[in-house]
Amino acid sequence: MKAIWNNTVIAESDETVVVENNHYFPADSIKREFFEDSIAGTTCPWKGRASYYSVRVNGELNKDAAWYYPEPKDAAQQIKGRVAFWKGVQVVA
Repeated sequence: MKAIWNNTVIAESDETVVVENNHYFPADSIKREFFEDSIAGTTCPWKGRASYYSVRVNGELNKDAAWYYPEPKDAAQQIKGRVAFWKGVQVVA
């Protein structure tokens, strides 16, 4: 699978985990040079507290376009150490 934004591959892996129709990429498969820490956070009742990254490619910023669960709840342990995408990031095979 590939995550693509602004015509650039920002993550690539053959080992994504699908939860709620989102592909969660292993953290070591994202191209860190495109990711910036965000102060955003949300809470999911069954997954726990999510943290976010903004994605910057070719000078354009996609704010809070990636999320991850640093300490997921027991029911969501399969996504620990993984990153998912939204806000126009295309995930394709």
